[in-house]
Amino acid sequence: MPDEDNKRPPVDNIPSELLSPYNSNQVESRIYDSWMETDKFKPAGSGGQFSIILPPPNVTGTLHMGHALGTAIEDALIRFNRMRGRKTLWVPGTDHAAIATQSKVEKEISKTEKLSRYDIGREKLIKRIEQFALQSHDTIVSQVKALGASLDWSREAYTLDSKRVTAVRTAFKEMYDAGLIYRGHRIVNWDPKGQTTISDDEIVYTEEKTTLYYLKYGPFTIATARPETKFGDKYVVMHPDDVRYAEYSNGQKINIEWINGPITATIIKDTSIDMEFGTGVMTITPWHSQIDFEIAERHDLDKEQIIDLKGRLLSIAGEFSGMKITEAREKIAEKLKSKGLLIKTEDYTHNVATAERTNGLIEPQILDQWFVAVNKEFKIPHSKIPGIESGSTTTLKEIMRKSVSSGAISIIPEHFDKTYSHWIDNLRDWCISRQIWFGHRIPVWYKGDKTFVGLKKPIGFGWKQDEDTLDTWFSSGLWSFSTLGWPEKTSDLKTFHPTSVLETGYDILFFWVARMIMMSGFLLGEVPFRTVYLHGIIRDKDGKKMSKSLGNSLDPTELIKEYGADAVRMALIMGTAPGTDTKISLEKIKGQKHFANKLWNISRFVFSNSKFDKDADLTLSDSEFLHKLNDLVADVTEDMEFFRLHIAAEKIYNFTWHEFADLYIEESKKHLTSTDEKERKSAEWMLGHTLETLLKLTHPFMPFVTEEIWSMMPKRKTQLIISEWPILAL
Repeated sequence: MPDEDNKRPPVDNIPSELLSPYNSNQVESRIYDSWMETDKFKPAGSGGQFSIILPPPNVTGTLHMGHALGTAIEDALIRFNRMRGRKTLWVPGTDHAAIATQSKVEKEISKTEKLSRYDIGREKLIKRIEQFALQSHDTIVSQVKALGASLDWSREAYTLDSKRVTAVRTAFKEMYDAGLIYRGHRIVNWDPKGQTTISDDEIVYTEEKTTLYYLKYGPFTIATARPETKFGDKYVVMHPDDVRYAEYSNGQKINIEWINGPITATIIKDTSIDMEFGTGVMTITPWHSQIDFEIAERHDLDKEQIIDLKGRLLSIAGEFSGMKITEAREKIAEKLKSKGLLIKTEDYTHNVATAERTNGLIEPQILDQWFVAVNKEFKIPHSKIPGIESGSTTTLKEIMRKSVSSGAISIIPEHFDKTYSHWIDNLRDWCISRQIWFGHRIPVWYKGDKTFVGLKKPIGFGWKQDEDTLDTWFSSGLWSFSTLGWPEKTSDLKTFHPTSVLETGYDILFFWVARMIMMSGFLLGEVPFRTVYLHGIIRDKDGKKMSKSLGNSLDPTELIKEYGADAVRMALIMGTAPGTDTKISLEKIKGQKHFANKLWNISRFVFSNSKFDKDADLTLSDSEFLHKLNDLVADVTEDMEFFRLHIAAEKIYNFTWHEFADLYIEESKKHLTSTDEKERKSAEWMLGHTLETLLKLTHPFMPFVTEEIWSMMPKRKTQLIISEWPILAL
């Protein structure tokens, strides 16, 4: 549907298309193809840049309603700024989502072929995963297009394509050379089920009802929900100011009877102990607890492994060696009881750490892994971040903190600033190595005692690459600038970075947003975006989180087929404030389908009664209505500029349906048949002008029906997608 081929009906006739009811299935794909064919999604305009990088959907299947919400919000912002004359770019892409994608393929192979990854081998498994990822990619792209997303597909990226491989390896080397990436023997979150480490942010805490065991540890009483970890407990820790234990000194040795016989325990005084919790004294298991590990590090204590990487007890457990921890727990409790060491038990409810992707119970382990040092100082050569001068000494944590606290990045809604700051304050070094096969393999090679870090394998024989891959969030942390050509100094990078907005769910503020700020700050010396717009979780009409297991999830693809993309988009945006969860139902979507039909029927009336040309003075009543319309334009423009999309959508909906359709159009019917020429011509122009204005205002939210109606407008010079945003009429 190129511009020149669009029908331009006679002014006094209703276009034939308008005589039939609106059918989104016959319109949307045709309209989208017309935008693509005429390059309407490429950057144009001269009023300053506006750019968004699409949060890349994981190639693990299909889009859900959360993706649809984000896409609708971003496209509304893009279309609004494009119509404002800005040079607008929206870059598409997908994420390889290493753990999630490999896990999904492995589960399917295990289910259908009864094989493990080790049966298949690394190369063959990666090929299988790549085939699955490609199919998922194609499905996702078709879904994003069906939503009407005006993305510049010529710039599409993938977190595992060749350009992003170069970017990831360059970033790794630069951070390694600066001493910010290191290999260390530290405690990490180990997923025995997935056989890999995961980050703190990939842990899901689930409530568990269990037993709390009170144990006799020499003269002390300690409480634990995990007696299976206590075989190596040879340190008892208390606060140095706790008067109850003033008789004990730091480093003092005491002999006690324990699970497998007598041991010598050491008293440790540490200020991290909460004197008000329990008895104010505890034993520590440094190998299997982050808190205990940190205490052991501070006091240079021994650390001993109790549980292996498959979740089974080691030889230190004596007769329980080789048993799974869940099987051994009660048996160990029975032994403690038989030795008079079990004082009492009580019911206990606590949160246990599970892996997001496999649902496996997390077992902290001390392993040799690759880490990003967030507290280590380095000299930043160039900085545009307020509060961090070029050539000064800083840390990655300080970059993340100052980028937001200085106002260089605004988070919407504002109350997430405190959440972000709290997370930064408690941030530990980031473990970036994963024991999986799909993803960016760590660009480190070994030969004997030599280590080489670089973009390519070193010349010569005998070099072996590190077996681990990088955390997915490492590659997606570069997304705001790797998609614009970095490490090359491209014109896109110069023009569009920092990007204008990052729109994403509040649930990945720490997974992704903070790491993008970290990476951009270190590698480019600037923030990755100016504004972070956080949307909430989509819930069903009863407020429950949507999930396939509950049977309450909605498929955006099926909804688009049934009700149209415009209805789905408007239903998602309207009434959905930033950072808040929103309820969505079929009734709400049906309501927006009715609104699209209402707009269609309004247009039929206007086309049959308007001349679209202002060739007469306005009556007093029409001047008053024009004032209301101008107020709407001013309000919606301000709302869009300040990211109040939900409010803008509601104002457009209410004005169109109530002010225009219910009141003005009904009132205009008598003016259109008036013998007073001024009254008649005034009404004719006002109808056309109002429709034209409302089509423009509604377009960012409902692009298809508005573009279809616009294509029938007389004297139309271009498609609505690139027409000028409404200005106040006099």
